[in-house]
This record gives sequence, C-alpha cells and structure tokens, in this order.
Amino acid sequence: MTQRILVAGVGNIFCTDDGFGSEAARRLATETLPPGVRVVDYGIRGMHLAYDLLDGYDALVVLDAAPRGGQPGDIVVLEVGPDDLGTGALDAHGMAPTDVLASLGSLGGSLPRTFVVGCEPADLGEGMGLTPTVAAAAERAVGVVTNLLEELEPSISTRPAAALAASSTTMEAGSTYPEREHRP
Repeated sequence: MTQRILVAGVGNIFCTDDGFGSEAARRLATETLPPGVRVVDYGIRGMHLAYDLLDGYDALVVLDAAPRGGQPGDIVVLEVGPDDLGTGALDAHGMAPTDVLASLGSLGGSLPRTFVVGCEPADLGEGMGLTPTVAAAAERAVGVVTNLLEELEPSISTRPAAALAASSTTMEAGSTYPEREHRP
C-alpha cells in the first residue's frame, strides 16, 4: 500500500527569508517524487494546512525558516511529536506551525509522523525574495527532502525515529546532505 506523505512549505514570502518553505516547496514540486507524496505551498494559510491534515496522512514534512542561532543557510532536520507542540490556538489568519499542528486534536485529527526541514534565515525583515545564501539552501533542501522521502516511504511507522533523523541533523551552508546511519 502506498503511504500518503504531505510536504508542506510554510512561511511569509513578504518577510525575506521567511519565504524559504514556500520556495523550497515550489522547487520540490518540479521533481519526480514517490507515489503518494503531495507537495503544497501553504505560505501563511495555517488553517488550510490543518484541514488538509484531517484527510489522513502517514507522514508530514514541513519546510520552514528555523532560526536556531546557526549560520544562515544551515539546514536542520527535526522529528517533531505531540510532546514538542504544547497547546496552541489555531489562527485563521496566520501560520504558527506549532499551533497549527497542536490544534489537530481539537479538529478531530491526529498528528502524523512529522519532520521539519528548517533553514537558518539571514534576514526576516520586510522584503520580497530570499537572500542568496538562503536561496542556495532552498535548492539543497530539495535533496534533503528527497532523501528523507526515500527513507520514509518503505516503512513510515515501523522504523525507529533515530534511524531516520536522529533527533536533529544539521547541514551547514555549502555542505552536502550528511549520511545517516540506517538501523533496521
């Protein structure tokens, strides 16, 4: 049976590098992807993402700017579970990914296996277009997500989380996707 995986680009394209998720999703959508993978640029439409998740996906990959104090352009892969979200109020006019995901239970759904592919932004101020460093990271993120999808597809729920993404894998700007140890 084909697994259903949603890849969600999120962020505000009017705030420079906050548009990373949207741009990475746009680039990823041009690739040949495994059956059952749906790529959507949600931008700041959090409620749309929440309702789409009610359709029942086996996994979710969120593409987003992720300020973590690293170097601009660094890519990080994080696995996120319900305990990481806390409680959040869904804002029909915004996109706070943790709030959107935390609201799924109140909407009658549940959080699928969830990964965040995040990029350290250089600039979150008002402006259109990504900085050059983050634009290059958006292209690298396509490879990161493609590799993650290949790892997820065979067995979304039977492989331990540590085998897929440890708890965090960081890729510095200019580096290639790190090899991860695969465990049965």
